[in-house]
Amino acid sequence: MKKILLIEDDKLFVRIYRNQLIKTGYDVKFLENGSSAIKTANEFMPDLIMLDIVMPVQDGFDTLRELKANDSTKNIPVFVLSALESEIDVKKIKDLQAKKYIFKSSNSLSKVISEIKNFLK
Repeated sequence: MKKILLIEDDKLFVRIYRNQLIKTGYDVKFLENGSSAIKTANEFMPDLIMLDIVMPVQDGFDTLRELKANDSTKNIPVFVLSALESEIDVKKIKDLQAKKYIFKSSNSLSKVISEIKNFLK
């Protein structure tokens, strides 16, 4: 069973995505912010991390930077799911080596799940 670590502070979003990912056959763990992402990723060893950018305590930019700088987590692919759509933010995320950037506002749940399934097959 493939594992996904979902790092997102919006509880409704987490509930919807987590339930759908579990129904699709994934083992899902979630965090409300990135402050313990390295520790949790090392313990859970996900096949994919889904990461929001705008979060309290530690935002997604810092979380992604830490994940990619850590030897044990740098090769875990990260899909960024965010409402941020500026070219500056997109470039920053790509520079930080996110595998994919998905805009929350222009992608349906089914499309995101399809992207995940295609990536993890």
